[in-house]
Amino acid sequence: MRLRLVPDETNFDFFRHAKVTFGASCVAMVLSIVVWLVMGLNFGIDFQGGTTIRTQSVRAVDVSAYRQAIAPLELGDVSISEVFDPGFEDDQNVAMVRIQAQDGQESVAADTIAAVEAALQQVDPSITFPSVESVGPKVSGELIKTAFLAVAVSLGAILIYIWLRFEWQFSVGAVAALFHDVILTIGLFSVLQIRFDLATIAAILTIIGYSINDTVVIFDRLRENLIKWKQRPLKDVMNLSVNETLSRTIMTSGTTLLALIALLVLGGDVIRGFVFAITWGIIVGTYSSVFVAKNIVLFLGVKRDWSKPDKTEGNQFANIDP
Repeated sequence: MRLRLVPDETNFDFFRHAKVTFGASCVAMVLSIVVWLVMGLNFGIDFQGGTTIRTQSVRAVDVSAYRQAIAPLELGDVSISEVFDPGFEDDQNVAMVRIQAQDGQESVAADTIAAVEAALQQVDPSITFPSVESVGPKVSGELIKTAFLAVAVSLGAILIYIWLRFEWQFSVGAVAALFHDVILTIGLFSVLQIRFDLATIAAILTIIGYSINDTVVIFDRLRENLIKWKQRPLKDVMNLSVNETLSRTIMTSGTTLLALIALLVLGGDVIRGFVFAITWGIIVGTYSSVFVAKNIVLFLGVKRDWSKPDKTEGNQFANIDP
């Protein structure tokens, strides 16, 4: 006996509510862009420049007392937040103190960091400082440009690959689905004001790779079925292809989510933003592969016979009539 999450043969009509699903995706993308422009992103120290001091104490974190102790130093915008994690012990109270880069300085000076630590120790003598991270404004600006360039280049490379591997309609559908995933992820980070840093960019690139892999599996089956079923309507062949790969999609996404949920709960606050981004990306990436990419290919249309068919794939069905 073997576990079956999906029957061997399914016949779901994924186009039954195509207008609703595709329309909802378009609306969600527009709203994500609006929220991004209005609320902005909660850039981490990588992109914003400045210093982040991580504190730990056996006493409960008193954000108000911390802020009053640092205020006389006149450091400008100082953000203090308590960090919660299920893995922390009862006497493990953690906070993050973020100090913006000072005018004319590449990073917060060492004596300024020492002054902040001394001020906090007056509030809580048991406080310790496990880590201090500093990034200068010039470096953070370069990191922003490099990060968005990495995302743009990866999308462009995928566009060319899918175009050469299949047809241009497939490449447009695949890249549109990837844009959908990236924009919705950025929108969610903007709404929840989750820290957006280099780890998040790494997560977005991981999402792009995972999503395109899922999309290519469906497209590859679609191409085989288009050769096999020459007389069937394109819509029916697409439904057949998604149904035939549905078990693989659910099993792959499901097992990946199990590992990610474990990391999300037990991995700690340091990697929580990274894991949360990938978890969300797996969900929207699976959705976009089924409900976004194929809708665009259906709208654009695709030829039923390839003048230069793949010599290793799909040719066994070339002379079979439906």
